[in-house]
Amino acid sequence: MMNTIEGGVTAAKGFMAASAEAGIKYKNRTDMALVYTESPAVCAGTFTTNVVKAAPVWWDKEIVESKKDVHAVVLNSGIANACTGGEGKEINEYMASQIAEALGVTTKEVLTASTGVIGMQIKKEPIQKGAKLLKDALADTKEAGLLAAKAIMTTDTVPKEAAASFEVDGVTVTVGGMSKGSGMIHPNMATMLSVTTTDAKISHDLLQEMVSEIVSDSFNMISVDRDTSTNDTYLVLANGESGVEIKAGTNGYVKFKEALSFVATDLAKQMAADGEGATRLMEVRAVHCKNKEEAKIFSKSVVTSNLVKAMVFGKDANWGRVLCALGYSGADFDPDVIDLILEAEDEQIVLVKDGVPTDYSEDEATILLGKDAVTFICDMKQGDASAIAWGCDLTYDYVKINGDYRS
Repeated sequence: MMNTIEGGVTAAKGFMAASAEAGIKYKNRTDMALVYTESPAVCAGTFTTNVVKAAPVWWDKEIVESKKDVHAVVLNSGIANACTGGEGKEINEYMASQIAEALGVTTKEVLTASTGVIGMQIKKEPIQKGAKLLKDALADTKEAGLLAAKAIMTTDTVPKEAAASFEVDGVTVTVGGMSKGSGMIHPNMATMLSVTTTDAKISHDLLQEMVSEIVSDSFNMISVDRDTSTNDTYLVLANGESGVEIKAGTNGYVKFKEALSFVATDLAKQMAADGEGATRLMEVRAVHCKNKEEAKIFSKSVVTSNLVKAMVFGKDANWGRVLCALGYSGADFDPDVIDLILEAEDEQIVLVKDGVPTDYSEDEATILLGKDAVTFICDMKQGDASAIAWGCDLTYDYVKINGDYRS
């Protein structure tokens, strides 16, 4: 049985975290974070599909693909280190080297991640300052994990953490993670950065296989603004300190995958709910579809529709926009049999039955659309497959935030 617990990247045994006010771009706030394990950790990851990739993405991809163990992840906010040429790659390696020197590990045992403005160079001085501060601040407390999550925020309004644990033969295994992401969120593996830690013992290949599968149903199913960042990074570190080895085909494997999936999905939903300027979380479930692929196409098409997002913001049950988004999704269906259901706080209203509107109450629909979380259930009546996508409403504040982001 899986248990949800408090905490983030320091929840798992042997992991420490730190935050620092390095002055990379922001003033009077933390802007660097560090996640560290003294025991070497297996690492798996997925990255942005954007052709324009930031320097830390190239760095991490090489390390992950080498299948070698790591000890740390250093992250900064304020400057993305994207579109910065050779100098940007040198600065990224310099950041890894400064952390490596402080921790007594090799440079290639340090992963990196950056988020912020594209096209700006990070200066060396704040990196030097930050590396020392991070080393001195390392702790395995919940507070240290929370402060690390806060340090990587940009336009986020809240830090994002999730953790879960389970037992195998009486031994507890823990998975915990943190994410940042509020705008430029449309991962297809934002800026979306996510680091998850676990004390499970697992091979690189098995962990990478699991991570690639889980990301498809979690981070890849969220969208705030259809913009795929240059920096999207999802890293999972496993240091084995629980002593529990995860092997394919075992009960422990099933439990571990459930916990890792829960943490990823919970973090994904937190990012969707905290979309720039958002007032509510939007969930779209495509059910009774021909196959999983088409179910994902349907749900993502609706959740990314600006007209649907604006409709949710305005609390206007203009359900035709949902059917329209399904219609141009690229997947085929019979519009004369579809049902559309609006759900919020365990209350449901059938808006459309067999392709035509029902005699629902507009006032009741408006009330449901005003809840903090709103769900559209699209019953395609084609088969047994389903998928869920998450997003948020589109508000005036989204334009305001992105109209002067660099300032």
